Amino acid sequence: MFDALAIGATGMQAQQTNVETIANNLANVNTVGFKKARVGFADLMVREAAAVAAPNADDLRAGALAAAPRMGAGVAVASTAKVFDAAEEKKTDSPLDLAIRGDGFVEVTMPDGSSAFTRGGTLKVNKDGLLATAAGYPLKASIAIPDNAQSLVIGGDGRVQVRLPNQANAVEVGRIELVRFASPGLLAALGDNLYRASPGSGEPIPVRPGEDGAATFAQGFLEGSNVKMVDEMVNLMLAQGAYGACVKVVQAADEMLGLVNNLRK
Repeated sequence: MFDALAIGATGMQAQQTNVETIANNLANVNTVGFKKARVGFADLMVREAAAVAAPNADDLRAGALAAAPRMGAGVAVASTAKVFDAAEEKKTDSPLDLAIRGDGFVEVTMPDGSSAFTRGGTLKVNKDGLLATAAGYPLKASIAIPDNAQSLVIGGDGRVQVRLPNQANAVEVGRIELVRFASPGLLAALGDNLYRASPGSGEPIPVRPGEDGAATFAQGFLEGSNVKMVDEMVNLMLAQGAYGACVKVVQAADEMLGLVNNLRK
């Protein structure tokens, strides 16, 4: 009965994390570029029922308890991974809006010099004249945009061209590259649609946009959230039901302990 209380508590804790993850998904259903998260569960250490019933009676293992099942110790959250399924694109016609069609990330430089990765979004020219994210983090490619640029074009292959006054042809000022990860779902989320590499995700693998099946860029588009309301509501009901079942286990174990405490000789 004491084990049942502990096992029920682990289930309640795990489902609480699941509900919080689903709530965050629903809260970001309209956030540009947001990727939903999913909770993975794992069973805790198991013990043989024979050892629980008679820990010092080795001879019983060869008797009636020899085929006893193994008893678990509850459940734990194994991982909370991002799901990078494709989302609907929204046409904006803004030259600084950029979406990635396919698998891949754009590398940006953080204030401390480290690298982070983004799925695109609204870009801007920062105070140093470099193409950067909306938060001001410059792209790793260090693409400088002239002050007198009259237009900016980003090709599907990442080439950035600007048109300058008194020049008939556009001038190429740089190229945006892409990187991939072996396990993108295990990237560490930093917020603001930024991610950092983790031991689980592996190191970034550079790829050329549009080559060998790699993703391409779409200027004038923004990638929406990949959260689906119906799926999240169903998952919420399942999580709520599982939480309620764990509560019932705790209540039943508590009632059984109460009966034991009330026994009279």
